[in-house]
Amino acid sequence: MKEMNILPPGGRQQRPQLKKPTWIIVLISILCIFVVVVYVHPPQDSTACYIFSSSSCSKTISRWLPPPSRQLSDEEIASHVVIKNILNTPPLETENPKIAFMFLSPGSLPLERLWDKFFQGHEGRFSIHIHASKVKPVHYSRYFQDREIRSDKVDWGKISMVDAEKRLLANALKDPSNQHFVLLSDSCVPLRDFDYVYNYLMYTNVSFIDSFEDPGPHGSGRYSNLMLPEVEKKFFRKGAQWFTLKRQHAIIVMADNLYYTKFRDYCRPGMDGRNCYADEHYLPTFFHMFDPTGIANWSVTHVDWSERKWHPKSYGLKDISYQLIRNLSSIKESVHETSDAKRVTTVTPCMWNGRNRPCYLFARKFLPETLESMIELFPNYTMV
Repeated sequence: MKEMNILPPGGRQQRPQLKKPTWIIVLISILCIFVVVVYVHPPQDSTACYIFSSSSCSKTISRWLPPPSRQLSDEEIASHVVIKNILNTPPLETENPKIAFMFLSPGSLPLERLWDKFFQGHEGRFSIHIHASKVKPVHYSRYFQDREIRSDKVDWGKISMVDAEKRLLANALKDPSNQHFVLLSDSCVPLRDFDYVYNYLMYTNVSFIDSFEDPGPHGSGRYSNLMLPEVEKKFFRKGAQWFTLKRQHAIIVMADNLYYTKFRDYCRPGMDGRNCYADEHYLPTFFHMFDPTGIANWSVTHVDWSERKWHPKSYGLKDISYQLIRNLSSIKESVHETSDAKRVTTVTPCMWNGRNRPCYLFARKFLPETLESMIELFPNYTMV
């Protein structure tokens, strides 16, 4: 009994008073304040996004993730398969490969006699196809006799222009010897002799399709979201109408219906207050999407847009000289200018099989009054 502790009144033993954990309270307070600040002012850098979950971090995180994939429609899958197979098919070899010269004209070709001189002596190495949309042409050259195809009405800036191009391609493709296809207008002239043109086109593995990105009102400003999902705005391109196509690409154009339909329906003048011209956007966009390395990104037909009008500069009789033609045929750089307020100019060397070569084989718009002068100059200016 003596060794037992004596309990205080009430029978309970009192515990010693504990000190308050002040440092824990301070830490929790600081943490609460920090969380409130983060909530009011979400973190913008990637490090903070690792620590805190915030809707503002979604954009940062999305940059690290691959773009969400969508399921292709049956029509898209079929188109991709056809295009890929055509591109992977070796070119058709023929004993006598030819170039198909396709003239898009309202009627007679006012510069036909100049072209007659261009073709003389090269029979069997070319074919001629004429799409006359208004009246049956009157011909002066034997090379052009009976070379008209079934034509239809063509309206400037409308899908009927692309329809005429496809009509020419379809007729030219019937001849298996045609290995390259050149679209020309009634105002085009040759800047070089036939041999130079033939070798330039036949001994390279690209199509000369003009294609560049223009963020301005006359470029991407013409795009319509109704082209989605098949044609995204980031792929939308602009380029000159005047192309040359190797046979594989010509076949792909004829096989395509899906993407052609998008441009037919949603790229036309006056749509949603915008003027979209399918002949300037369909092929540049289509080939940028499916074979960007297979096109040169410039046209071998020179057009002067320096006047910044709806139509390019025209060359009249007073403009014609030996020096003019030599200047045009000596240009070795392709120039593109955006249509936005910045007017950004991009200058690109014209590379032919890895070498910087002159860009242009043809030029437009040459008025009918220039014919005699051009014929007189032809033997001189086509000498390399």
